[in-house]
Amino acid sequence: QVQLVESGGGLVQAGGSLRLSCAASGSIFSVNAMGWYRQAPGKQRELVANNFNGGTTNYADSVRGRFTISRDNAKNTVSLQMNSLKPEDTAVYYCNADVTVPSGRVYGYWGQGTQVTVSS
Repeated sequence: QVQLVESGGGLVQAGGSLRLSCAASGSIFSVNAMGWYRQAPGKQRELVANNFNGGTTNYADSVRGRFTISRDNAKNTVSLQMNSLKPEDTAVYYCNADVTVPSGRVYGYWGQGTQVTVSS
């Protein structure tokens, strides 16, 4: 079994910053893609940013230039530095990871979610 544990959400004023962190642990052979999604009330879950094996990185257009994703492959962690936050960034943020387990199979896992609220 694999667990993703998130931390770092909270309440911040518009223009402020927050940093989210996520650590993967358990029966892991390798972690492939790691990233962050978010879901606002009444909306579908959407990609915020992800990173493939420490190489290719993708950002949603709405956060590019404000958010930065970083990975520590040795520790199986991913972080999201969020600057210049806007009220529309308010959502529950979920960590996501594609993990190869020792059997060789690949599974997708989700964290429990962490609330980010940006006040105007």
